[in-house]
Amino acid sequence: MAAGSETKARELSRFFKTGKGEYGEGDKFIGVTVPTNRAITRRYLHLPASQLVDLLRCEIHEVRLSALICMVEQYKSRHTTDAQRQAIVDTYIANTRYINNWDLVDLSVYNIIGAHLLHRDRSLLYRWAQSELLWEQRMSIVATMWFIRHGEYDDTLRLAEQLCHHPHDLMQKAVGWLLREVGKRDMKRLTEFLDKHYTTLPRTLLRYAIEKFPTELRKHYMAR
Repeated sequence: MAAGSETKARELSRFFKTGKGEYGEGDKFIGVTVPTNRAITRRYLHLPASQLVDLLRCEIHEVRLSALICMVEQYKSRHTTDAQRQAIVDTYIANTRYINNWDLVDLSVYNIIGAHLLHRDRSLLYRWAQSELLWEQRMSIVATMWFIRHGEYDDTLRLAEQLCHHPHDLMQKAVGWLLREVGKRDMKRLTEFLDKHYTTLPRTLLRYAIEKFPTELRKHYMAR
C-alpha cells in the first residue's frame, strides 16, 4: 500500500474503465505503477501456487497483477519442474474470472497458457473463444502470440475467424493485433485472410490488422 498513490489510483481507475457499466466495473486500484510492482514482486518469486491463489483473488488490481507476474516468471524459470509448471497452468485456468482486465490477460496468457500448449492439445482456446466471459474470449486469441513467435499461425487465423465479428472494442483490437503479428512474419497468410473477410470486418479490427501495411495497401483495404 505504501507504494501506491491516490492520484495514480484515480488515473488508473479511469484508464481501465472501472465505472458503472464499463468493462472494469468495480475494480479497485491503489496506484502502483507497473515498474514499481515488478520491483516489489521480485522479492516474492518463490511463493508456491497455493499462496499465489490468494493474491490472484485479491480485490486490488495491482495485487492480482503481482500474482500473475510471479506466475509468469516461475513458469519461465529453468529451475521450475514440469509438475510445478502444470500447477501454475491449473491455477491459471481455475481462476480466469480474476484475470479480468486486458492488461492482466495480455501480460500473462501467452507466457503461460500459450507456452504450455505449444506442443499440446489446444482445444482449451476454442472453448474459451465460446465462453460468456469477455476475458476468456480475449485469452483465447492472445494466447496464440506464443505460437506466432514459433512460426505457427493456423490457430490465430482460425480463432480470428470465430471472433472477428465480436461486438466489443477490446476484442476487435485484440484480434486485429494478433493478425498484425501474423502479417509481420507472413504477409501472404494475412492478406489471404483479409481478402476473404475484409469487406465485413469491423473497422477497428481492420485498422489494427493493417497498421504496418504500405499506405496504398492500407487504403485498398479500408476502402472496402
